[in-house]
Amino acid sequence: MPGTQRTPSPYHAARRRHRDKRSSTGKRITLQDRDLLWFRMIHRHGPLSSSYLHTFSKGTHRSEKRALDRLTDLYHEAETPHGGPYLDRPWQQFKTFDARYQDLVYDLASAAETALKEHGLWSDYAAAPSGPWLHRYMVSSITASIELATLDDASLAYIPQAEILARAKTALRYPVPLTDSQTGRRETRDLIPDALFGLEYRQRTGRMYRFFVVEADRGTEPSKASRFNRKSHLRNLLQYREYIGNGLYKRHLNLSAPLLVLNVSTSEQTQARMITLVNELSDQGISYQLFQTCEQFGRVFTPPKPMPQLLRGEWVRAARPSLRIDLP
Repeated sequence: MPGTQRTPSPYHAARRRHRDKRSSTGKRITLQDRDLLWFRMIHRHGPLSSSYLHTFSKGTHRSEKRALDRLTDLYHEAETPHGGPYLDRPWQQFKTFDARYQDLVYDLASAAETALKEHGLWSDYAAAPSGPWLHRYMVSSITASIELATLDDASLAYIPQAEILARAKTALRYPVPLTDSQTGRRETRDLIPDALFGLEYRQRTGRMYRFFVVEADRGTEPSKASRFNRKSHLRNLLQYREYIGNGLYKRHLNLSAPLLVLNVSTSEQTQARMITLVNELSDQGISYQLFQTCEQFGRVFTPPKPMPQLLRGEWVRAARPSLRIDLP
């Protein structure tokens, strides 16, 4: 009829939604088991893209399109039992190259945190990586890629950081004494790895364990620094020589199994400089220092698909054979 305005359907409203701005259709959202799984994985690792979240749930929900539609609702819709949208889309991802055509990255909104606590799925030991957002996202992509790859191997199980720290009743931060190479003074500096996790290897003869800390570098750290209080590759190596080489981690984390350092850089050049430093510290190399490169987090950032090579690929070591961490 003339003069009659049509009320747009939720379907048409949804089609006009912006990727970086919420637009609710008034749809009521009831939590599903898959939603809680996604919330748990983001809580465990940090911000994750749609590709990672769908892969975590594809064992029970194969359709990628339905997963993307559900993630869209969890971001836009505010009519929830916990008072608002469940997921955020961090704004930093929209400043990246060709962002419109990349996977969307999600983080927890306060409503999702409330839901996790209500269901007994929240842990204060699952602290997110610190630092700039892109660094945090790089770390979460590393650890989530490794966990996802273990899901395809019945002989492996992923042990999350929260479980390790809760068992030891400790924080990830640990004061480590070391010697300033310029002044010769003995000083104590906090060592704060980017992440911590473990792998359980299920063998016919029994079970064995390894644990890992992650050090992610986007090319922002110098190899050596003029001031010892600034983080550098050299200071990191010296701190881990004390922390792992002298067994401090065993007391800190209440572990008897080996602890290895996974150094992930964004260029072969950075990796080569770090390996050179290891060789300067020891002509026999350092067995627990492992290296791989992940170029997606370099100067031109692209949200990566899951990276199974972080579990199944070769990790380089200085003056020693490379190592695959999926093999006991």
